[in-house]
Amino acid sequence: MKNIVRAAIYSVLLIVSGAYAGNNQNFYIDRPYLQDFAEKIPLSEELAGTKLSSVCSDRNGRILVLSNKGLLQIHNGKLVPDMQNRPLLDMQIINMDTYRDQFVYLTDKVVLSNAWAGKLYVRHKTADIGLFEMGSSFDFLVTGKDTLAYFGQSKNIEKFETTQKHIKQLLFDRKRNRFLVLSDNQLDCFSPGKKIKKVFEGRDLYCIELINDNTVLLVGTQDGYIELDANTFSQRSVLKKELPCADIRCIRQIGNKIWFGTSRGAFAVHSNGQTDYYASKRWLLEDTVIDLAKGPNNSVLVLGQGGLSIIHFKMMTLQQKAKHFDKLTRKRHIRYGLNSALHLSKSGDLSTGTLVDTDNDGLWTSMYLAGELFRYDVTKSQDALQNSYEAFEAMERLTYINPLEGFPSRTFERTGYKLADKDRWRLAEDQIWDWKATTSSDEIVGHYFVYSIFAEVVPDQKWRNRSIHLMKIIMDHIIRNDWYLIDYDGKPTLWGKWHPDYVNKFPKQVGDRRLNSVEIIGFLQTTYHFTGKEIYKEKAFELMDKYGYLDNIMIPISQIGRVPDIDLTTEWNHSDDELAFLSYWNLYKYAFTDELRKKYGRAVREHWEIERPEKNPLWNLIYAITGADEFDLDETIWGLKEFPLDMIGWSVQNSHRKDLEFLGPNFRNQTTRKLLPPDERPMSKYNGNHFRLDGGEGGRREFSGDIYLLPYWLGRYLQKIK
Repeated sequence: MKNIVRAAIYSVLLIVSGAYAGNNQNFYIDRPYLQDFAEKIPLSEELAGTKLSSVCSDRNGRILVLSNKGLLQIHNGKLVPDMQNRPLLDMQIINMDTYRDQFVYLTDKVVLSNAWAGKLYVRHKTADIGLFEMGSSFDFLVTGKDTLAYFGQSKNIEKFETTQKHIKQLLFDRKRNRFLVLSDNQLDCFSPGKKIKKVFEGRDLYCIELINDNTVLLVGTQDGYIELDANTFSQRSVLKKELPCADIRCIRQIGNKIWFGTSRGAFAVHSNGQTDYYASKRWLLEDTVIDLAKGPNNSVLVLGQGGLSIIHFKMMTLQQKAKHFDKLTRKRHIRYGLNSALHLSKSGDLSTGTLVDTDNDGLWTSMYLAGELFRYDVTKSQDALQNSYEAFEAMERLTYINPLEGFPSRTFERTGYKLADKDRWRLAEDQIWDWKATTSSDEIVGHYFVYSIFAEVVPDQKWRNRSIHLMKIIMDHIIRNDWYLIDYDGKPTLWGKWHPDYVNKFPKQVGDRRLNSVEIIGFLQTTYHFTGKEIYKEKAFELMDKYGYLDNIMIPISQIGRVPDIDLTTEWNHSDDELAFLSYWNLYKYAFTDELRKKYGRAVREHWEIERPEKNPLWNLIYAITGADEFDLDETIWGLKEFPLDMIGWSVQNSHRKDLEFLGPNFRNQTTRKLLPPDERPMSKYNGNHFRLDGGEGGRREFSGDIYLLPYWLGRYLQKIK
């Protein structure tokens, strides 16, 4: 009996610890992981133009920044003068460091600290004082003009001239009780009581750091870094240049990672060689790093001339992350119930945010609504249900606000606020609202995707019937108008076309032939499933049997490519990927027969195989509905974990990086062999290229949280995340 109990307990512990979340299982147990995010502390307005030089934090969690105007502290999200210790205000502080996790200051006259009852107070009498480094027992080394001065416990001064010019850094080797002195072109070693000696020569040397329990000495240069044996100073490696930025300004070992500050951001190297790159205003106030330091509570301090950036690391689950994005979306992205973009008139300043419409408000709202429906189904949260009803009503109004039966508008706004594009904006019958015309297939895909989920998930049959009715009248509009969306002018919209003459005019290499066939068959199947009306089934088989739409669906996605003189084939269309995968939900789930479902499953798998390098969590999970054993669960979880908490569309650059393996020009615009994590890429929705290295919106837009919420809650809904 005891053995049975032990076995049961062991099984539970395995599950709780996540042992069942490996490659051999098809679900992931949501457990805490380290989530990084940035806090940015700019200079206060009255300190504009102040020159910053170093940053430290002590054992009490205080953070101080040294500037040419004295010590600065953090207050109300800004760097302001530190007034806490009045005697320090009257001193000319030249440098600052921590010793035994306490602040130590170098002034033009003394080395002192307020710790240890203020007993550390040593006059150095050194002209043109610059740098200092504490030793093992309250001894220290300072630099002056062409001199070094060592102060021991007995307060005896050992001064000696140095041939080094432009000393860059002092570093104490605690393991060997010696000081290292770095200048532009050489490294010297000084042991108390012995002569200083040159131990290494190089070019454009900038900084040093002892790592791996003082066994390795890293030397940073303007073109990479070198590893030296910390005992013998023999070179262990060639100059390492394959870095996010090779212009190394400072190096610090913080925890089990090695941090590098550069002229283009900071990066951290894990013990397994993994590199995390922190650059752009998503992470830093500015990319030129002056100093790095260990911060309070597992944080890292990154100092630039614009102020201080703090990289925080917090234990978080994927569900807690979802709560963050839910709060963000509800606070700043709901416009009349629609999921909308937030435009910032001042870069990065959320207080200047204004909700704006887009051409695809219906599509983006459908993706947000789908996530909330999955959340309700999993948790039975009344908050999620209320959010779902509000978003549904907004989408429903897209169809009813205009006089065209079964024609969803792109979006709507109060009249008088849209003076441009009057051909697209039309006045509603109530003279109070305007609605946007020229609806595309993107919108119809979104409506069908989410209405089918709504009709299955919400508990109230009256609400379900409303979504079913919308599917019916939209489908009736398309059938009535000979497979076209007909706009207010009586003409088909540019992209709302599913007629065989339009679809089959494209060669098989053009994605629209396959995509539009997938869309319309998915729409018809879904409408038939929920209404039971035979006309939708008959029309679907007519398109498949008479006009070859099933053959179109089964066109291998690998055949899609460039076709001379057809503009649609100049490059891979990632928006089409989005429309296809959302349509696969309806195509596969509501297939008329098992035989068709098997064929559709093959079509979905082939598309997913092409998309695998992008590690898209949403595509992976939609593919999982086909019952696939392998749908890249690990990559899905990786994408969700690496998704940044900051949703502002900062401008990001990666094309300069030397640590990436670049590919030549190709149809899919895959720029690198390996995909960068989401928090190092420009922010985009799922219609963007995940391999885009550079871009962004200059901090003028905040994206909505649906980008994370939909795949996360779909994973929960499918029980792939538990």
